[in-house]
Amino acid sequence: MSQRPFKILGVQQIAIGGPSKDKLKTFWVDMLGLDVTGNFVSERENVDEDICAMGKGPFKVEVDLMQPLDPEKKPAVHATPLNHIGLWVDDLPTAVEWLTAQGVRFAPGGIRRGAAGYDITFLHPKGNEEFPIGGEGVLVELVQAPPEVVEALGKLAE
Repeated sequence: MSQRPFKILGVQQIAIGGPSKDKLKTFWVDMLGLDVTGNFVSERENVDEDICAMGKGPFKVEVDLMQPLDPEKKPAVHATPLNHIGLWVDDLPTAVEWLTAQGVRFAPGGIRRGAAGYDITFLHPKGNEEFPIGGEGVLVELVQAPPEVVEALGKLAE
């Protein structure tokens, strides 16, 4: 295996799904005190999510509280309470190229703009014959870290 040409810098987000954002907000916002910083709705992704945050600046971590627009449609963002975890990466295109060459399976969609405005892509939770390495049951989002996050967290990752 060749040397990894990128760094995972830290946790960017944790996405939690349920049948109703209201119950999720009672816990995460009312009880734990997270701030609601935005909302994202996508018919294509079948999601209505409140974007919450803890921490500040490059150390901010999002907690996305998601409910499906239609519980009968896919993706079923509410079917697994811990929907996915997002990781900051210092060089997303290089990470995708290297991981693909190592046999890591990516979910359909490629690199695209995510709800928070950063470039993202998803690693599939399961490997297959062509790409045998997956997230072992966990959907993982790789998120291109902006320069200030690379600067702050990159020093910690060394």
